[in-house]
Amino acid sequence: MSQSLKFVQEHLDESGPTDVTETFQAWLALVERLKDRVMDRFDVERDPSSEALEDFAGDTGAKGRVRTYAGPEIDWMVHSHMENAAAGFCNVHLTIWLGPQVKVPHFGMALGCFPQGWFFLDSVPRSYLVTDVDSFDRYYEPVNARWEQLQNDSSLEPFISRSAFVRAGLSPTAFCHMAPADEAMTALVTEVAEEHLDRWLGWVDAAEAVPVAERATLTADDEAIRRNIAERDPANVMGERYFGAETTDRLVRALWGGDRVLPRALDHEAHPTR
Repeated sequence: MSQSLKFVQEHLDESGPTDVTETFQAWLALVERLKDRVMDRFDVERDPSSEALEDFAGDTGAKGRVRTYAGPEIDWMVHSHMENAAAGFCNVHLTIWLGPQVKVPHFGMALGCFPQGWFFLDSVPRSYLVTDVDSFDRYYEPVNARWEQLQNDSSLEPFISRSAFVRAGLSPTAFCHMAPADEAMTALVTEVAEEHLDRWLGWVDAAEAVPVAERATLTADDEAIRRNIAERDPANVMGERYFGAETTDRLVRALWGGDRVLPRALDHEAHPTR
């Protein structure tokens, strides 16, 4: 099982142009199906701040879309993609940041090509798991066997970021792998992604309520995690390459909610008639 310490842009530049349109379309369809399930489960609405990002493009032929949502239970949800698939690059996101009413991990999912197929699925921790052993035992230990199975899958190459900050943000059961972008990988990613969402929705349904006095602190911590992950992502250079610095800054703000218009999930509790 090989491992390589490279940034996304290094993989892309060293591989040369490869058309990954077929895999990109498969990723789009998969994430759309999962997003629809989330929309059926939660009361969310589109945040007006992302309407200007419905369709954007760069001079190189790259295109993208960002849609953001919020609601009483979901503090911030991002359904997005950007791609220059004919040149070997695509990235499709579905990230769901819960409100403070429960302490279930946030839902992280990104699929891509550069031009190898790549997938990232994680349950973003909301506490320090070495001290919060209840969260560890509930949300991470049960997933460890599946994590080991994929680590030992000879068809997958673990993707290890050169960024220490990126590695610090991963949970102990983060799935992050590369493989040839073919039908076999699409089938595996579909299976693991659907498991990931099924598991997460079950956690939400079974979660106990967080005491009201703890919710403001949890809200602030959640936003700090979200903002730092978005702003410190070394792959932001791909946005600058394809769309320029100004658009990339706007895209990064959309990922963490820097321009949001809709109220925070915490505010829905203070103003339940909204």
